[in-house]
Amino acid sequence: MEKLVIIPTYNEKDNIVSILEAVFNLKQNYHVLVIDDGSPDGTANIVKSLFASYPGQLFLEERKGKLGLGTAYIHGFRWAIKRDYQFIFEMDADFSHNPNDLERLYEACKYQGGDVAVGSRYVPGGKIENWPFDRHLYSRGGSIYTRLITWMPVKDPTAGFVCYKKEVLETINFDEIRFVGYAFQIEMKFASWKLGFKIKEVPIVFVDRQIGVSKMSKGIIKEGVLGVLKIQWQSMFKNYRRRVNMTTTSNVKVRHREEMVGADN
Repeated sequence: MEKLVIIPTYNEKDNIVSILEAVFNLKQNYHVLVIDDGSPDGTANIVKSLFASYPGQLFLEERKGKLGLGTAYIHGFRWAIKRDYQFIFEMDADFSHNPNDLERLYEACKYQGGDVAVGSRYVPGGKIENWPFDRHLYSRGGSIYTRLITWMPVKDPTAGFVCYKKEVLETINFDEIRFVGYAFQIEMKFASWKLGFKIKEVPIVFVDRQIGVSKMSKGIIKEGVLGVLKIQWQSMFKNYRRRVNMTTTSNVKVRHREEMVGADN
């Protein structure tokens, strides 16, 4: 019950079996939670058919309708915290994130002092393969723009391949995370940073999906551009810290973190 990989899906029937096999074949005791938003292509049924192959390791949460990436991950975070997982990962189903890199993210948090580990395309050693020029432009420009507006010291703030320590997710008030698309990833890192957690970037090779349809759209890009401005503006009035019951050992650690960080937002 240490490591949980959350994989949101919508119409990923061509990728889901292979990505699950790749994670479990690592033999590193990963559990996987698939959160499916009512995929009409039957993705959820394929996951169910694999339960017998991965007993106690593979889980599925089904939601009705396409409710957004951000709400899927927050659903998964709450699920993971309730079951006391210590390291919680975000990962795409389409192999744009290499499952072999999960251990590198884990090690960055477990042994190298990170509270959040980001699979980064924009640190030395990181790169992107198979993207058209306009995607490179949007992504690189968006990262620079985000850093300029928020001052957040993360070179790949929109990255979606992430490992969080449980303590981080226990501390963040999910009710204050308002974005569901492109800007969700930015806001989660921003909240972690504002709360004083250490973010480490791990270089990865990001490969554009080979099978299926990209979920990127003009609306998602627009949310990212406007969302960054809103994130920075609202941070002056918003408290990202969750109010917790201080009776458990884990929550005592959260209280200690609060005392160390202070009211920095």
